[in-house]
Formats: sequence, structure tokens, C-alpha cells
Amino acid sequence: MTESRNHFDVIAGDYDRSLPEHVQAHYRAKRVELIGPLLAGGRGLDVGCGTGALMEALREFGQVAGVDGSVGMLQVLRNAGRGEAAEALTWMLPFADETFDVVYCIAVLHHVAEPVQVRRTIREMARVTRPGGKLVIWDHNPRNPYWPILMARCPQDTGEERLIPEEEILRALRDCGAGDILCRQTGFVPDFVPASLMPLARGLERLIERAPLLQRLCAHNVIVATRLK
Repeated sequence: MTESRNHFDVIAGDYDRSLPEHVQAHYRAKRVELIGPLLAGGRGLDVGCGTGALMEALREFGQVAGVDGSVGMLQVLRNAGRGEAAEALTWMLPFADETFDVVYCIAVLHHVAEPVQVRRTIREMARVTRPGGKLVIWDHNPRNPYWPILMARCPQDTGEERLIPEEEILRALRDCGAGDILCRQTGFVPDFVPASLMPLARGLERLIERAPLLQRLCAHNVIVATRLK
């Protein structure tokens, strides 16, 4: 994991340009649409916050802090004035129990990769969530056939990643006392879509998200759970 953190230090300055901005903006808006109403003026934690772009986008919905293991990514975040974040491993969060109303991680678990650390990360997320609070896990869907192609040329991916099956995430959430779990697949806009074709791509994406069989092939697994105890 240390090598992975060092890798993110190296690429931090280029990370926000790793995908076309219009594609990033599309997925950022989908995440804000989900997480913003859950925050509802409360306290949130972005686990694996990277350069803080999503934290910044959620400012109007509540007070969001972040943690990330990469000093380089956190430096970009601070230089951009995107919020407050601490250096920490995802499975060793530096917060007291029951601190946050919403705890989320976006496209992080496949970098954590190791099954034991994935479980520990989810357990830590649940620990710092208040009873009745929400946990959100948004990560790559292993069923989507495009991920191996995209990950082979994204600077943040080194080949050490592991796409996490939704069943593994659901089991870890149940084991740490989470319930009322909702899981769905979302997203189908690839990185190569030009800005001029985004309206068409978004329309196709909406159709696929509503088709029961095709939906299973969408880009991301999105899981929302409630900490029950």
C-alpha cells in the first residue's frame, strides 16, 4: 500500500486532468445528486478524498472533511482551497466513534484492493458514522467490460487494483451492523465521449440504467446503507 500512496504523490499534479473535464463533471454531478440530500446540512467524511473536487462540490449541502493517504493529493486539495483533510489510511480513520452523519468513499476500494483491508475500511467507515447515519460506497462494477481498457491507460491505475464484487461489500456492511442497504448500478458514459455528444450519451445512459438486465453492466456499483447500531 505504501507504493500505491507514493504513486499518487507522483501523479497528484495531473490527477484532475486524468479524464476529460466534461466527463468528470458528469459523474461528479451524479454523486452530488446522491450524497447532497443525505448530508442535509450535517457532517460528512470523504474517505479517500483525493484532490477534494467532490468535497468542494458538496459544500452547499453540509460540512465535509476528508482523509487520504497521499500527501501529494492533499497538497493539491489545500492549494485549491477545497476544504480540510487529514493524511490517514482508509482503515485507520483518525476520528472518534459516531462523529459523522454521512461517510462515503468514491472509487477508492479497488485501490485498497486487499480483502482484509477492504473489510477494515468498511468497518472503520461504520465506526465513525452515527447511528442512523448513512454510509455510501461508490466503486467500479466488475461486470462492466470497459474497466480493464480504461484502467490500463489511467495514470492512477498501476495494475495492483482489484475490482470489488458488490457481494463482498454488502457482506462487510452487514458484518459491521449496517442495514437498510440499497444497491444499484449506475453510469455508462465512457471517457472518450466528446463534449458535443454528452446530451446523447446521457440519454443513452438513462435508458441503460432503467433496463433491468443492461443496468447490471453499468460502470459503478452504488451502495447506500444505514448504521443501525
